Amino acid sequence: MHKASSTSSLGPGGLDLTEAFFKPIHSAAPPSPTKRHTKISVIGAGNVGMAIAQTILTQDLADELVLIDAKPDKLRGEMLDLQHAAAFLPRTKIHASVDYAATVGSDLCIVTAGARQILDESRLNLLQRNVVLFKGIIPPLARYSPDSILMIVSNPVDVLTYVAWKLSGFPSNRVIGSGTNLDSSRFRFLIADHLDANAQDVQAYIVGEHGDSSVALWSSISVGGVPILSFLEKQQIAYEKQTLENIHKEVIDSAYEVISLKGYTSWAIGYSVASLARDLLRDQRKIHPISVLARGFYGIDGGDVFLSLPAQLGRGGVLGVTNVHLTEEEAHRLRKSAKTILEVQNQLEI
Repeated sequence: MHKASSTSSLGPGGLDLTEAFFKPIHSAAPPSPTKRHTKISVIGAGNVGMAIAQTILTQDLADELVLIDAKPDKLRGEMLDLQHAAAFLPRTKIHASVDYAATVGSDLCIVTAGARQILDESRLNLLQRNVVLFKGIIPPLARYSPDSILMIVSNPVDVLTYVAWKLSGFPSNRVIGSGTNLDSSRFRFLIADHLDANAQDVQAYIVGEHGDSSVALWSSISVGGVPILSFLEKQQIAYEKQTLENIHKEVIDSAYEVISLKGYTSWAIGYSVASLARDLLRDQRKIHPISVLARGFYGIDGGDVFLSLPAQLGRGGVLGVTNVHLTEEEAHRLRKSAKTILEVQNQLEI
């Protein structure tokens, strides 16, 4: 394991400086065995992985944070950079290593590592290279932390969450993908922006594939508890379906716009994943649209497929899928989204 260099704790004559500085109280009771020690491992120290790590630290979500990456120099640099902020952050032990043994006993493993697309490379070929990569990542994580929750952030997230589930052997409630949690946040922001409201007062979900076949659940949108579409109809306020479609399209295009402007997305996904981590590890039982095993829900059948549905999260992972009312058109689009993912998935060699 790569550790930051530090001066020895031994002073002149072999005196331990810690003991000299803090006189121990020998009669003190040992630490309570019920005190929880939370450990999070982030796999991949790229822009996304480090944004997630930084957000986890600032929000005081872990007692121990482990960074894993294949590039030891960059990894150590990132670790030192975070450690040097210790005086401004909640106390968290930060480790970095190229060895997956460092992740042992993790409560949550967040995977952001992924192969980069080569010019003119097909999506299927890129996916297959990611499968090979995941074969070197997921089994050791499962071996060192058999009781952990696996969260996949690498794209295409739905198919790779399925791959992680198959490779880990974990029950499906402990393997999730970040899915459309961020898409839904963008959706809520755009609706709030149109209404000059606070995004936290907007209840709205994007479900299905984290990608072009995602589905906006317009029928269940509410602002401050008021269902939007039924309110507009009752007030006889005209709206065009195309206006709604344009907002959904803006959600899909917004990630591409950020990438074209700054080269990658990082901060929003960092906050999104930290929010999921908090609600999982602190047993908040909040509902998020994340990638889960969807077979049997909303008429989805034909195979094991992961896609985003509103799910309740807690210490055990996915506690249940919310029974949100869908219109027939929304249900049809969701099943079509599942079919799109399955078609790609069935071509993979796992």
